[in-house]
Amino acid sequence: MKFLFTIKIKDGASEQDYINAWERGSAIIQSSEGAEGTVLYRKIGEPGTLLAIATWKSKEARDAAMERLAEAGLKTQKILDAHKEYGITNILGNYEGITSVGPGGISPKP
Repeated sequence: MKFLFTIKIKDGASEQDYINAWERGSAIIQSSEGAEGTVLYRKIGEPGTLLAIATWKSKEARDAAMERLAEAGLKTQKILDAHKEYGITNILGNYEGITSVGPGGISPKP
């Protein structure tokens, strides 16, 4: 399952500040059961616009991890929320793979 969201860097904030905060928070999130990695992309030709894609074993695994992290201590929550100072997040949602096509042809659900 993929969880996607876009980010618009706030006026006066730097993209690098967002990236640094995102990496620190993502490292905590990715230690959760069911997390399979996350990638941050920069939109070509549109400075300050990013796309994040997190891969999870399932939506249920992500939901459980987010619930657990919401109950984390203040220090952890501060790290998880630090990116909000630098960017505005627009959640695109949860997506389940249904098919893929690569150099070897068509594959069933990724």
